[in-house]
Amino acid sequence: MEILPINTSLLEWKGDGLAIGLFEDAVELTGELATLDEKVGGVLKELIAEEEFKGKAGSSISTRLGSDRKSVRKLIIVGLGKPDALKLDSLRRAAASVARLAKKQKCKTLAIDLPMWNNNPEATAQAIAEGIELALYQDTRFKSENEDKGSQIETVHLLGLSGQEAAITRANQITSGVILARQLVAAPANAVTPITMAETAQAIATDYDLQIEILEQEDCEKLGMGAFLGVAQASDLPPKFIHLTYKPQGTPRRKLAIIGKGLTFDSGGLNIKGAGSGIETMKIDMGGAAATLGAAKAIAQLKPDVEVHFISAVTENMISGRAMHPGDVLTASNGKTIEVNNTDAEGRLTLADALVFADKLGVEAIVDLATLTGACLIALGDDIAGLFTPDDAVAKQLETASDTAGEKIWRLPMEEKYFEGLKSGIADMKNTGPRAGGSITAALFLKQFVKDTPWAHLDIAGPVWTDKENGYNGSGATGFGVRTLVNWVLS
Repeated sequence: MEILPINTSLLEWKGDGLAIGLFEDAVELTGELATLDEKVGGVLKELIAEEEFKGKAGSSISTRLGSDRKSVRKLIIVGLGKPDALKLDSLRRAAASVARLAKKQKCKTLAIDLPMWNNNPEATAQAIAEGIELALYQDTRFKSENEDKGSQIETVHLLGLSGQEAAITRANQITSGVILARQLVAAPANAVTPITMAETAQAIATDYDLQIEILEQEDCEKLGMGAFLGVAQASDLPPKFIHLTYKPQGTPRRKLAIIGKGLTFDSGGLNIKGAGSGIETMKIDMGGAAATLGAAKAIAQLKPDVEVHFISAVTENMISGRAMHPGDVLTASNGKTIEVNNTDAEGRLTLADALVFADKLGVEAIVDLATLTGACLIALGDDIAGLFTPDDAVAKQLETASDTAGEKIWRLPMEEKYFEGLKSGIADMKNTGPRAGGSITAALFLKQFVKDTPWAHLDIAGPVWTDKENGYNGSGATGFGVRTLVNWVLS
């Protein structure tokens, strides 16, 4: 599929499908739209009236105009919501709705005419292109036959956005990272293992000339990564500690680190996940690592003037005679000791050593992403990630980045008093606290492994996966976090 920005007006364009956007309670046809309605014999006005179309965000209607290949054959109208509420994500979602409907209507050529956001054609073109590409992506890797045998969209024209080829290229680069993250999260645990994750990181390094370091178990032992290796010891598969580095030409404007939790499968360990716990979905527990590698792929193509370290301690949390026991004491690479009172709170143990590693790199800020707690999912639901940080500046940067991306995050408190719930009688801390405030105590646990570097933690347990189509996300893995991370790095 090719997305092309052109200056052709909607009155002059000819092809299979023409899509226009209308604001809520502003569906009266004026200007070019009134002229277009006259041109097609009043079909637009009649369609809006018959369907009682109000322009609400997420709504869409369509009709067939004729079979003449020399004109427009099908018309799509998409609702944009209130004009004063228009965001880039409104355009992203509208474009996604149009793309899906056009595909269903068997349009091979499609033109989209949507309003400009904030007089910014570059951001507008990028958002529309992202919405189209993400909405039309389908993962058929594990199907014996491709069930999607229908007509595919071949060309999309963005009307009135001529000259924005660079913005569309940028959208392609970013969505390639999102799609990689989706593929990693969606794949079963017998297809994506710690070895597979390391191979994926190596492929990114090779394709885009990034530096890479893969620490094997012996390397991690020498660095004293007892928390990470405690989780890994039950698995028959070797742990892999991934460290990818993007370095720009010249002196970097700043240096950042991104860490992703990388549990390719989480059985819960000896505190095994019981029936009804969703154990069959625990392939998604590497969603943070997937977003980290997806961001690496995108940033390597975008080539910002920022040095970025991408880190993930990747393993499985399994059961065997070698498994860590509830009550074991582990020593992390910063010397702090941890009483394991729940082997199913393993992600924070792997992140602990990854945070210590990143903290020694001399970066200006660290962000970690993890499918960390069910408590955050209960608090914020399926669509919103929890943001935890003691640093207001980093919080503001991430909030701005996520708003531009349309990936929702919500800052939650780092209530220091709650750390009392992690106190241990025999070690420096336990790995879990009381049930109440579980996502907060998890973040406070992670905080113990960062010294002075500004740091933020994103709990993405909810939005990493969706059971039903949602905007430009199809059912399944969403690739959540990639676009927010890219925006944060570029800011």
